Amino acid sequence: MSATNSPPQLKRELGVVGATLMGLGSIVGTGVFVSIGIAAGIAGTSVILAVAIGAIVATCNGLNSAQLAANHAVSGGTYEYGYRYLTPALGFTAGWMFLVAKTASAATAALGFAGYLLNIGGFNSSWVVPTALFAVVIMTLVVLSGIRRSNVANTVIVSVTLLSLGFFILACLPRAAEVGIENLTPFFTTSPGAVLHASALMFVAYTGYGRIATMGEEARSPRETIPKAMIVCLLLTMLLYMTVAIVSIGAVGADVLGSTTGQTKAAPLEVVVRSVAGSGGALVLAIGAVTAMLGVLLNLILGLSRVLLAMGRRSDAPNFLARLNQQQTTPYWAVVFVGIAIALLVLLGNVKTTWSFSAFSVLIYYAITNFAALRLTPTERLYPVWVGWLGLISCLFLAFWVESSIWQVGLGLIVAGLIWHKIRRA
Repeated sequence: MSATNSPPQLKRELGVVGATLMGLGSIVGTGVFVSIGIAAGIAGTSVILAVAIGAIVATCNGLNSAQLAANHAVSGGTYEYGYRYLTPALGFTAGWMFLVAKTASAATAALGFAGYLLNIGGFNSSWVVPTALFAVVIMTLVVLSGIRRSNVANTVIVSVTLLSLGFFILACLPRAAEVGIENLTPFFTTSPGAVLHASALMFVAYTGYGRIATMGEEARSPRETIPKAMIVCLLLTMLLYMTVAIVSIGAVGADVLGSTTGQTKAAPLEVVVRSVAGSGGALVLAIGAVTAMLGVLLNLILGLSRVLLAMGRRSDAPNFLARLNQQQTTPYWAVVFVGIAIALLVLLGNVKTTWSFSAFSVLIYYAITNFAALRLTPTERLYPVWVGWLGLISCLFLAFWVESSIWQVGLGLIVAGLIWHKIRRA
């Protein structure tokens, strides 16, 4: 295809710091504020091991995403890598799984934001859905304004969230130092299967780093920017998650941390800090949770719209979704479409099994990422080939440790998507 016939490209405005903060804004949210509690309810004290296993799998996937994005720096992430290095069917499946999982996750983040915010203000919970819809509208408008303003908003959100988590760690540390040995033993209180189930759920808590890859088209010097941002982002997140898990369990025990459910208003870390630092400490943490959920929502709208942009360019989605605004800073129809889809899921309010479903869908998505990385040529490869194999095997292995009903529905959706792809291509 000649340059004159190439589709318009988004401007490259993201450096290493901006890309790293985008990754952190996508990761540090529902994962740290909710999923550690869910995983603790499944694996008990050994949730700390699950956090580590999730981190190892995420590191392999992050490195493979980085080297793919560095060599093929366009919007769309694994959707595009599947097309380029594998087959159209696998590329489409990656895009489809991303859209399904992350749209539901975005709705969960919006409802989580509303629940925490109303809790701070002491308002009636009947306002959760309207407040969540308002958040979706505001974040959609921010994304429509372009990546530069989105980056500024994200930087503010990440800063507040990290300060809140820093307060949580400092508040719980004295209690953890005092009774930590008692609460951290015995370490293994559940079966290996429970630890693997928890690891699959914790893996999802890391997967926001993929947003760096999906926005590869907007990164300056992508071969240098993307790998650096990915590695820094993963290291910071692993350190944060391990610290939060150890300090939480050390301070109050796995039973208290895991006593909340994965529903919208569940706040495992708020329960922990309230028992240690009282209602004032719970308020500080809740403010961080509110900003974190907004950060997740903002970054999911960004990532989802970029995947829809790529799918529209290939006619796997309606072509109008590939249109850019006049400044070429945002795919406006894709952003609007994503905002509407998230709002519809918010109206349904059914987020009970979202996290497990996201785990299966995202693990399949990253299995395709690792498979694509194995097809890189020696000149394109940045990391050893075993990183790709380890990532592929671990993703496929963990995907089927979620509830059987979840992965069965997930496989059904993959088949349904492939039928649509076949009809669309006919």
